[in-house]
Amino acid sequence: MIPTLPFGRTGHESTRTIFGAAAFWDTPQKDVDATMELILQNGVNHIDTASSYGKSEQLLGDWIRRHGRPFFLTTKTEERTKQSADDQIRRSLDLLHVSQVDMIQLHALHKEPEWITAFGPGGVVEAVIQAREEGLVRFIGVTGHGVPVPEFHLRSLAQCDFDSVLPPYNCIMLQKPRYAEGFNKVLAVCMERNIAVQTIKGITRSAWKDVQQNRTTWYRPLEEQADIELAMHWVFGNPQVFLSTAGDINLLPIVLEAAHRFVSRPEDHQMQALSQRLQMQPLFE
Repeated sequence: MIPTLPFGRTGHESTRTIFGAAAFWDTPQKDVDATMELILQNGVNHIDTASSYGKSEQLLGDWIRRHGRPFFLTTKTEERTKQSADDQIRRSLDLLHVSQVDMIQLHALHKEPEWITAFGPGGVVEAVIQAREEGLVRFIGVTGHGVPVPEFHLRSLAQCDFDSVLPPYNCIMLQKPRYAEGFNKVLAVCMERNIAVQTIKGITRSAWKDVQQNRTTWYRPLEEQADIELAMHWVFGNPQVFLSTAGDINLLPIVLEAAHRFVSRPEDHQMQALSQRLQMQPLFE
């Protein structure tokens, strides 16, 4: 059974493996339908998409139109101003065939000019708060990528009472002192305020670089069952966090099997051996 955890203060008990619907970027609808069946068969009850994930909202929405929505549903906006974000939120609801999503997230908010715009007068923060007041969304969150993300998340949490944050998290990233220090500070704030911590890039091996890309993920993922289990179980060893699945539906059966098998966090020497054997490298510098 895939372990679950309260998703912060939302009242929802989410599977710690959250389906990342970036995997539906440009997927044939029949494959989307088969993937949704697999997700539900495995008890996954939380799906995360975004307006910028290609056709993901449309494809997921077509499934929801036919089957309903038996899961916690989140989406994201990369818009930074109030009016453009409001328009996009409403478009997302239309594409998803719902009158309300459980959560809207400010996507990839990790650059200074965009952060200033987002929190300034007429910024996207006003749009998501208004959407919550209107009942279009129930909760609001913020996401980001890269080494400075924890610092931006801390600033965002100081300005707005978000219900969730989303940073990258894997054993390689935590070897960076700056990132580790910031990430742990974010965890402490989230623990104190009962804010959910959803993480990404848990099974990252490296950037593609000179390797021929054979996956739909923009980074090179781990692919073997044993390797994925080590990486995922290391993430799950932190009892505070969730992990979004990789953006490749062909990896999903392995990822779900690894989630079912979680018992405890691997030892440090196991992660070091994995990293050295596969020459794992940080995705963000």
